[in-house]
Amino acid sequence: MRVLLLGADGFLGRHVAERLLADPAVQLTALGRSDDADVRFDLSSGSPGALARFLDAVHPGVVVNCAGAIRGGARELTRHNTIAVATVCEAMRRSGTGSRLVQLGCAAEYGPSPAGSSTPEDAVPRPGGPYGVSKLAGSELVLGSGLDAIVLRIFTPVGPGTPTGAPLGRLAEALRRAMESGDGDLKLAGLAVQRDFVDVRDVARAVHAASLSAAQGVVNIGTGRALPMREVAAGLAHAAGFGGSLYELDEPQIAYPDGCGNWQQADVRTARDRLGWRPRIALEESLADVWMEAACRV
Repeated sequence: MRVLLLGADGFLGRHVAERLLADPAVQLTALGRSDDADVRFDLSSGSPGALARFLDAVHPGVVVNCAGAIRGGARELTRHNTIAVATVCEAMRRSGTGSRLVQLGCAAEYGPSPAGSSTPEDAVPRPGGPYGVSKLAGSELVLGSGLDAIVLRIFTPVGPGTPTGAPLGRLAEALRRAMESGDGDLKLAGLAVQRDFVDVRDVARAVHAASLSAAQGVVNIGTGRALPMREVAAGLAHAAGFGGSLYELDEPQIAYPDGCGNWQQADVRTARDRLGWRPRIALEESLADVWMEAACRV
């Protein structure tokens, strides 16, 4: 099976590439903006016609789209998360390959959820910020494209390679600085926020499963269990061997500006039933890997 991977140089894309390359039946071609890509192409500014010609030349059975932006203003987010997806969909419609599309969406498309609830795929999306709006628009383009397509709505990914701009990445960096300076106290914002943390390697397994399946529509990828950030922060501090105290600041919007409020938890029954997928990696292992990378950072 030939797979074209878009966004292979990102946090999710790198792990998806590793998972796909581990399958001897997969022939992988990476397309992206970095020099490491097999083919350089900017989805936010490239034309659908040019991408369609490339699809006809490579003839992939599956296109996996991990590309996108998580930070920036509304214009930049729209360009990378919506216009880029429109380019992919139009190129695939023009192409004669009949490829399957696996689009990576996100939980921010749902917006805030009632505390204690699990969000199913048929929940009405009400994104609470520009990022979620831009990702939802991209997902809607995929779902309305008429293509053989599936959208994986990823909840909060964590694990090796977690970006320093992400909440857990920032926390790991703060712990590293505190330990280097000998500071015994660490003040953190947003510890009351609860999220569904899923290891990025389990996300990559889900993408692989979705590539091989015939499932269409939206499928949530998470653990089905929300955890308070204070518990996750304590777990990361334990992995780091930090012996100081964590003090909470009542500023959740600073720590989690994703527009999802204080609670998100996935209903993951569809992933189990339609993809045969379940998360395997415990949060403790994910946090240990986050800290290992932070500790080695110069």
